[in-house]
Amino acid sequence: MSTYVLYNGLSGNGSGKAKAEEINTFLGGMEPVFKDVTKISGYGEFFSGLNSDDRLYLCGGDGTLNRFINDTDGMEITQPVYYFPTGSGNDFWNDLGKKPGDAPVQINEYLKDLPFVEVNGMKRRFLNGIGYGIDGYCCEVGDQMRAAGNEKIDYAGIAIKGLLFHYKPTNAEIDVDGNKYSYKKVWLAPSMNGRYYGGGMIATPGQDRLGKDRLLSLLIFHGSGKIRTLAIFPSIFKGKHVDHKKVVEVKTGHRITVTFDRPVALQIDGETVLNVTTYTAYK
Repeated sequence: MSTYVLYNGLSGNGSGKAKAEEINTFLGGMEPVFKDVTKISGYGEFFSGLNSDDRLYLCGGDGTLNRFINDTDGMEITQPVYYFPTGSGNDFWNDLGKKPGDAPVQINEYLKDLPFVEVNGMKRRFLNGIGYGIDGYCCEVGDQMRAAGNEKIDYAGIAIKGLLFHYKPTNAEIDVDGNKYSYKKVWLAPSMNGRYYGGGMIATPGQDRLGKDRLLSLLIFHGSGKIRTLAIFPSIFKGKHVDHKKVVEVKTGHRITVTFDRPVALQIDGETVLNVTTYTAYK
């Protein structure tokens, strides 16, 4: 039996390799083979060289997980796959109820039958959620700051400044399993497979990623002005925003389409897509 540690050297603001090496604490003296996922040309060839009893440890953030599930889509992975978070947000880890420093967790069951999103002619699977609205705006601004050399990105600060000064809400047409709705002044409209996204926001506290019905949850934060939105927004980090039922709704369904009246940024498990007017998420 061999042990492989797949890490993303770019995760954690470039500290991915160093953080991945912390996994040795949990390996009981085994000497793993470390491989940078950014240098794996194809997973078909990689897995064909493994034995059925080999173990795989995936180290990175939510973006690393997203790339792994899409790069291995359609493949039957027979080896046990474990996850050890080394990213900055780690929303999947939070959704599992885990904390920093916890032992790696086997995740094979979480990688099955994942939902798709179709946006701007692209079709991809996602693990946590699709952010659309000010959450996509935050990712767009964060990418710009990172490209300018900023290592630490304060997404909460970006959101607050966006709410007060820069981001304007949109009108939205929404279709959930054929049921149509219209909303004014929409700030957030994410479709969620898990509860967490955006580095700790509990967008849909009732969502179960392994639920038997395999439903997605759509959060609609709408109809409020800047000051009220700013007052409610921090409660999303505890999942209490859903108590404000006049401006926050959660709908569930198998197929969700959201269309805004102007293009904005969207994020897929933290990866930004620009100039989006509509997306469809489905299981």
